[in-house]
Amino acid sequence: MLEKIQELDTNLFVYLNGLGSETYDKLWLIITNQLNWTPLFLLIFYLIYKKIGGKQTLYVLLFIAILIAFTDQTTNLVKNTVQRLRPCNNPEINTFIRIVQARKSFSFFSGHAANTMAVATFLYLVLKRHFRYLGFLFLWPLVFAYSRIYLGLHYPVDILTGYFVGAVFGTLIYLLYRKLKPRYFPG
Repeated sequence: MLEKIQELDTNLFVYLNGLGSETYDKLWLIITNQLNWTPLFLLIFYLIYKKIGGKQTLYVLLFIAILIAFTDQTTNLVKNTVQRLRPCNNPEINTFIRIVQARKSFSFFSGHAANTMAVATFLYLVLKRHFRYLGFLFLWPLVFAYSRIYLGLHYPVDILTGYFVGAVFGTLIYLLYRKLKPRYFPG
C-alpha cells in the first residue's frame, strides 16, 4: 500500500514538475524565497495593527514566533527520522525531472508548507471576525508550497502532509492563544 502511494506521489510530482518552463524559473525562485514575501507580511501586520492595536499585534506576533519555532523543529525532527530523499536527489528520477534548485536535506515533510499553513491557519482563526475576505490568506501557502514542486524539491505528499501538520499546529496554538488571552493578554 505504501509503495503504491509513493508511486502515485512520484508520478504526480513528475507531471506537475514537468509543467514548468525556463521562462518562469526566475519567477518561482522569487516566490520560494521567504524574504520576498516581506511586503505581504508587513501589509498584513499593518492591517492587524489598525484593527486590534499595537499591544494585541505584539501578542499575535509572539504566538506566531512560537508557532513557527514549534512547527519548524517538528518538521526537522520528522525529516531526519524519515530521511526521504528530495526529488532532486532521487537517482530514480533526477535525471529526467526539472531541477531548478537543489537541497541536501530530506524531503518529508515540507517545512515551507507546514510553516505557511500554520501561520495562515492561526491568523485566520484569530482575525476572521475582523476581516471579511481573510480566506484569501490561504492562497499564500498554496502558491508558496507549489513552488517547492516546481523547483524539484518536494513531492505532493510532502506538501499535503505539511499542510495538514501546519493546520493542526496553527489550530492548537490558536486554542492556546484563546485560552491565555483573557488572563494574560486582555484588550
